[in-house]
Amino acid sequence: MGFFKSKSYDFPVICVGNLSVGGTGKSPMVSYLIEFLKDKMELATLSRGYGRATNGYIKAEKGLTYKDLGDESFQYFQNFGEDISVAVCEDRQNGISNLRDSEPKPEVIVLDDAFQHRKVKAGFNILLTTHYNLFTNDIVLPTGNLREPKSGYKRAHAIVVTKCPDTLSETEKQTITSKIKPLAHQQVYFSKIKYSEKVKSDSSVLELANLKSFTLVTGIANATPLVNYLKSKNLQFDHLEFADHYNFTEKDITKLAQLDRILTTEKDYMRLQLVQQLASKLFYLPIEVALDNAEGFNTQVLDFVKA
Repeated sequence: MGFFKSKSYDFPVICVGNLSVGGTGKSPMVSYLIEFLKDKMELATLSRGYGRATNGYIKAEKGLTYKDLGDESFQYFQNFGEDISVAVCEDRQNGISNLRDSEPKPEVIVLDDAFQHRKVKAGFNILLTTHYNLFTNDIVLPTGNLREPKSGYKRAHAIVVTKCPDTLSETEKQTITSKIKPLAHQQVYFSKIKYSEKVKSDSSVLELANLKSFTLVTGIANATPLVNYLKSKNLQFDHLEFADHYNFTEKDITKLAQLDRILTTEKDYMRLQLVQQLASKLFYLPIEVALDNAEGFNTQVLDFVKA
């Protein structure tokens, strides 16, 4: 409403977020942006660090774990720490200020899950909404799952419909776009999850198709797409489902240690990989974002960061 001021910046700040509660694919989208931008300019990611046991500003460095950074930021550091800076801070203004005072000084900062963080006005907002639960069909909490009224979509510059099925037709895309009603400055894109054909651990890589009799362990907002994918591969497995960002207890670890083989998501792997009892049986399935119009999306992002 304009009672409080949002801070704008004279360098590129990209925000990845959503209107609904969890599960829209923010982490894979941030990873996509990192892969695209990391060799073009000095890049940093800044997250709240949800689920961490620390407070305030922390810049990732060797020796820190998911307990210090949160599972998602720790994942970015594990995968890209040699190429980018990774930091966490509840106050994004403070986080941005600290990052810009550090070395190497980032030229672009990607904010993870900051669409509602109004202290910062990002120059480029990427709004994610899932194909199976478009924000246009939802209402505000507590009756629905929206964090704010759906009119908030007007702040976005790019709107990405995530987790689309492989069978999505051009007609269906047009129907969805008409429901979203993009404004003149907005582009709508469609993406799907691309699963790896291999599962990984710290010490080995296996073909997913050769993974026999395992237990799927998930602590994410919505495991249904992953479960359906594994079933489509005719794999036989049990599923232990926990809440999003779940902190596994000693009782949970004792139960998991009795299993023969465990498959989990990369985000969950960040919280389980240091558990010695699970080291020999724990694998994760890598995923990435496959954008339908990647060239158009990449051009829009690059035009912004180089403006």
